[in-house]
Amino acid sequence: MIEIKVPILPESVSDALLLDWHKSAGEPVMRDEILVEVETDKVVLEVPAPEDGVLAEIVEQTGTAVNAEQVLARLVPGSVEPKVAEVAVAEASSSSEKSSGTADVRLSPAARRIVDEQGLDATKISGTGKHGLITKQDALEHSSARDKQVASDAGMQTSSSGMAITTGTSQMPSQPVSQGTREEVREPMSRLRQTIANRLIQSQQGAALLTTFNEVDMKAVMELRSRYRDQFEKEHGTRLGFMSFFVRASVVALKRFPLVNAYIDGTDIVRHLYQDIGIAVASPRGLVVPVLRNCEAMSNSDIEKQISDFGTRARDGKITIEELSGGTFTITNGGVFGSLLSTPIVNPPQSAILGMHKIQERPMVVNGEIQARPMMYLALSYDHRIVDGKEAVQFLVTIKDMIEDPARLLLDC
Repeated sequence: MIEIKVPILPESVSDALLLDWHKSAGEPVMRDEILVEVETDKVVLEVPAPEDGVLAEIVEQTGTAVNAEQVLARLVPGSVEPKVAEVAVAEASSSSEKSSGTADVRLSPAARRIVDEQGLDATKISGTGKHGLITKQDALEHSSARDKQVASDAGMQTSSSGMAITTGTSQMPSQPVSQGTREEVREPMSRLRQTIANRLIQSQQGAALLTTFNEVDMKAVMELRSRYRDQFEKEHGTRLGFMSFFVRASVVALKRFPLVNAYIDGTDIVRHLYQDIGIAVASPRGLVVPVLRNCEAMSNSDIEKQISDFGTRARDGKITIEELSGGTFTITNGGVFGSLLSTPIVNPPQSAILGMHKIQERPMVVNGEIQARPMMYLALSYDHRIVDGKEAVQFLVTIKDMIEDPARLLLDC
C-alpha cells in the first residue's frame, strides 16, 4: 500500500485541521485527484492521490488535528474494479466497523462519525452512494427522520391523555403556544477564523488605534470608467474597476507620507522603500489579505488582473501562504457589501489600513449650487504611536485629491 501523508507545512505553521474527505474507503481514485483538504491558520492545502488505485483505508477522520507528514490514508495502487476494491478494503476497515456495530454496511467517514455520535443503527439506514455506501447526507436524513418520529410519538401520547371529559359537556384541551425553533448548533471555529480573531485582538491590544474620515466625490472616476470601460476590457482582457484607482492613489500618498508605510519594531521604526499593498478579499472560510507586490510599478490593468485572480482563487481556497505574507499597507472595501461607514482594524505589524465604502448620491454644494453627487466615505485607521493625526488627515486628503481629479495620477502631483 501507498501511504497518503499530510504535506510539508510552512515553517510558521505547527499543525493543520483535516477537512472533509472527497473520497470514501473502497472508492477508486485517479492520479492527482483531490482526496482531502487540510486547513492551516493561513491557507487550505489539497492532498492529491499519488497514483491510480483504490483508497483502501482512511486513518484520520474529518476534524482531526494533524501534523506534517502524518499518515492520513492508505492507497492500493493500480486500476481496480469497484467490487475488487471492496475486497481490498475489507481487512483495513473491519476493526472500525466492528467497533461501530456496522460490519454488514458500508459508511463514509463522515457518516460513520454521525452514526457513532448519535447512536444510530446503521443497518436501518439506506445508502444512496456508490454500491450502497451510506453517505453523510443519508445519516443526517435518517437522524432527522428519527427525531421527528420521536417527537410525533410524544405528541400522540400527550394528545391521548390530555382530553378532559365532564358530564354532559366535552371540553377541548388548550392548545400549546408555538414557541418556534429553539435549536442550537455548535461547531468548531476554522483555523483561519481563529487566526483572524487572534490577530484582531492583537491589533487592538498592541497598538494605539485611531480612525480619521473623509469623503470623496466619485463623479470624475465614474465618468472616466464609463468612457473607457469597453476599450479597456478589449485591450487588457479584464474589467476596469475602482480599486485600481485607489491602489494607485494610495501609492502616491504612501510616498508622500512614508510613516504610514512603516512599522514599529521594538524601539525602532522600519521604513519600507516600496509599496506592497494587501487587498482584503472575502472567501467562504473568512477574510484573507493577499498582497500586490511593488504597486509603484503596476498599471491599472496589472492591478485589476491581479485582484480578479485573487478573488477567484480565494473562493477556491487556492491562495498560497507566500501571497498572504508581508504587505506594508492594506485596503479593504466594505462598500461591495453595502457598508456606508466603518472603522477598519489595522493588520499588524502594519501601521494603517484604508477603508472604502458604498457609493451613494448625496446633496453637495458645487460652485455655490446644490447638486446630487456620488459620494464615498473613506476611513483611515492608523497606529497613533507612529502616525500623527496631521499626517493621517493629509494622507486621506491626498487620496481624495487623486480620485476627484484622476489626471493627477498620471502627473503625480
